[in-house]
Amino acid sequence: MSIDTTFNFYSDAKGRDPDRYSPTLKKHHKALWSKPLPNGKNFEISDNTRGAYLHHKSELGEFYLGSDAITHSYKHHIRMQPLLQQITSEVDDLFDTGSTIGGYIVFPGNQIDGKFTINQARGVHGRINDRFDLTLECIRLYYLGQTSPLFDTLLRYKGFFDLFGSFVGYIQFFLLDDLIDERNDVKFYLPFDGFKTRPTIADTNEYLLYKAGVMKFIRSRNSRIEEYAKERMTK
Repeated sequence: MSIDTTFNFYSDAKGRDPDRYSPTLKKHHKALWSKPLPNGKNFEISDNTRGAYLHHKSELGEFYLGSDAITHSYKHHIRMQPLLQQITSEVDDLFDTGSTIGGYIVFPGNQIDGKFTINQARGVHGRINDRFDLTLECIRLYYLGQTSPLFDTLLRYKGFFDLFGSFVGYIQFFLLDDLIDERNDVKFYLPFDGFKTRPTIADTNEYLLYKAGVMKFIRSRNSRIEEYAKERMTK
């Protein structure tokens, strides 16, 4: 299938959560992430396994995958409404841009021992606040064997992260290169203090700084996805 990096997945989710209800998003995920892993083995994803969003089973293991929005405008966060109502057009702009494929990824979607999935944990942990740059820092530290707010959660899905061999392997597989620098360190949307404090947004200026970082990442990743899709189609 062709990859449309301009498609807003809310348009075919009928106002509901695209991670669950957009058939086009699911097709995009299947097309993009069914490909060889860093070790050369093929990671083929199925979208017709009963009870699963996406599914892979082979000698590599069995993985139940779910979609996750990795960029957030906080448009519907109640506590932030007094701030966001001052800049509604900016918030809407980020929301719409984040509803394209550059703003989505897949994580293991099955609960283990009744505990949070990665998607759930990063959404509720006070030191992450649903920010993907902070989630990615936790993943970077995980590959280094270092603790983070999400370390225990990521460790439950060790088999999934083993597929990519290293942090760089993970980054390159999911086309996340635009969120790391030349030293393979994460480019944070806002100043980072090593998870010492809650990552809140204090005022409109800080939100606009956050927005600028997120928008740059989404647009760059969409361009990278588009180029990758073109290369695959010509092979």
